Amino acid sequence: QVQLVESGGGLVQPGGSLTLSCAASGFTFSSYGMSWYRQVPGKERELVAYISATGGTTNYADSVKGRFTISRDNVNTVYLQMHTLKPEDTAVYYCRNYDRGDWGRGTRVTVSS
Repeated sequence: QVQLVESGGGLVQPGGSLTLSCAASGFTFSSYGMSWYRQVPGKERELVAYISATGGTTNYADSVKGRFTISRDNVNTVYLQMHTLKPEDTAVYYCRNYDRGDWGRGTRVTVSS
């Protein structure tokens, strides 16, 4: 059974940092590209960052370039390091197996003073 479990969300002040983690199971982690999406109420879920199966290719939404970094380990976890957070980064962040389409349940990030 495929599982993607996000963690690390929370409340942070503008300008602060958070690191999200996504623990994957139920598939061969090293064979698939992984990604982070985010969604705010009333809007479509948007792709934030992508990392290839090997980790050699990453892509970012323009809105987070230079502030967010996606990475992965060799076991089962993909990370999203978020710096210089802005109120507009407030959303529920979801992990996704980009190639298979599986989704996690999300972790909420709130950027507010």
